[in-house]
Amino acid sequence: MTAKEEFDKVNEGDVITGREFTVTRDTIQAFADASLDYNPLHFDDNYMKNKFGKTQFDGVIMHGMQNFALISRTLTDWLLPRGGFHRRLETRWLKPVQLGHTITPVARISRKRETEKGYWLLFDIEVTNQDGDLVAAGNAMAEFPDIIPGAAA
Repeated sequence: MTAKEEFDKVNEGDVITGREFTVTRDTIQAFADASLDYNPLHFDDNYMKNKFGKTQFDGVIMHGMQNFALISRTLTDWLLPRGGFHRRLETRWLKPVQLGHTITPVARISRKRETEKGYWLLFDIEVTNQDGDLVAAGNAMAEFPDIIPGAAA
């Protein structure tokens, strides 16, 4: 199937729901090991009993960039089988994600755009926790290129 055909199959308003992710000490440790971010706010319960800046978190929290990684996985899992590529992601962290929380990333196609070199999708991004609270929000961009990078012409 061509990039144009894949692009034409999707519509503004279509929703891509990512995998649920439950935060544990093991998932925090694995992300810290991968990112080299060992900030005590992700590990030290005693440290987190105090105020961090002007905020009280009531316990250790997941790395904010792990939200970013889960959103990227959601987009990539959906795009790659269709010949699309994730090109940009911007997010804002709105609420901390704590141990035991289960979060779900969702991407909604907000706009489709054709250019001379490819077909573009814009997404509105939301990550919610098990209570339906919005913990992260932003937008992303993806491309269905006419010529796939690295492919023989």
